[in-house]
Amino acid sequence: MESSTAIQLAADAVLLLHALFVVFVVSGLVLILLGGALGWAWVRLRWFRITHLAAIGVVVVQSWLGVICPLTSLEMALRNRAGASSYPGSFIAHWVERILYIQAPSWVFVACYTAFGMLVAAAWFRVRPRERGWRPAE
Repeated sequence: MESSTAIQLAADAVLLLHALFVVFVVSGLVLILLGGALGWAWVRLRWFRITHLAAIGVVVVQSWLGVICPLTSLEMALRNRAGASSYPGSFIAHWVERILYIQAPSWVFVACYTAFGMLVAAAWFRVRPRERGWRPAE
C-alpha cells in the first residue's frame, strides 16, 4: 500500500470516528429521553450518562474557547500530509465530511453546542441516572 494511501485511509478513519462521536452525542440524548418515557433501565446507567454529559461538555467548552476539535485537526493534518486532491478521501468520507462540516459563522456553532449541552444537562434531571447500588423494583 502506498504511503499517501495509508495516510488517506487514516484520515478517513478519523473522520469516521468523528462522525460516530457526533452520532453518540445526538442519538444519546434522543435515546435518553425516549428511554425515560418508555422505562428503559439502561438509559439510567450512570457510566453511560456521565460519558454522554462529558462528551457534549468537551464540545461546548472547546467552542467557548475557540478551540478546533482535535479530531478535525488530526484529520486535516493527515489529509494535508497525504497531499489530498480536489476530491478529498473516499466517496463515503467525502459525503460524511460535507454533512459533518457545515459552513456557518462560529457563533452559530457556539450557540448550537451550548443549547444542545443545556438539553443534555436538563435530561440529567428529567431522566435521572441510577444512584450507586440502586436497583429497579422487580
